[in-house]
Amino acid sequence: MLKIGALVSGGGTNLQAIIDAINSGYIKNAEIAAVVSSKKDAYALTRAEENGIDGVCLLKKDFKDKGDDAYEKAIVDYFNSKGVSLVLMAGFNKILSPYFSRKFENKVMNIHPALIPAFCGEGYWGIKVHEAVLECGVKLTGATVHFATEVCDGGPIILQKSVHVLDDDTPETLQTRVMEEAEQVIYPEAVKLFAEGKLKIVGNRVKGA
Repeated sequence: MLKIGALVSGGGTNLQAIIDAINSGYIKNAEIAAVVSSKKDAYALTRAEENGIDGVCLLKKDFKDKGDDAYEKAIVDYFNSKGVSLVLMAGFNKILSPYFSRKFENKVMNIHPALIPAFCGEGYWGIKVHEAVLECGVKLTGATVHFATEVCDGGPIILQKSVHVLDDDTPETLQTRVMEEAEQVIYPEAVKLFAEGKLKIVGNRVKGA
């Protein structure tokens, strides 16, 4: 049984997509064993509770006087106590440290609401991504699932899915469509492939997807 840990900060829509995929049987031999939130009021924690999943809130400010890696160590220790072997970043608003990446090397996935390497990196998160897409005038955007590293939006790409940008799009309508047509499709698919042992990293490429 693959045990999954999720890192969240907000509403948890992508977390819900994974929960639904497991409950429906689309993702087999896997369970979400733990959820860690960086915010106390994150609705993702409510989603976890409603689905019988253990969840905690760990605030980075509570660890600022305990050493550079104290916050990440607390997350690692919690996930280890739950037997987690795959970590999903599901709207987590912190960049992982090298310490965390080493502890879960090639076992951390992230979903980004654009086609990496476009509109990614520092400053590109949430609605800001879609604002930048519209300002640039591109005709296609989408979402990317990748293995996360300490480099913001870095790491080998697992899956991508494109979404057309419409003439009357606003950042909000585009965000919703990318989420529904791309993010919530490819994130469960990537987890399914991992659970089935089909993903293999060769250099900076992911094979088997």
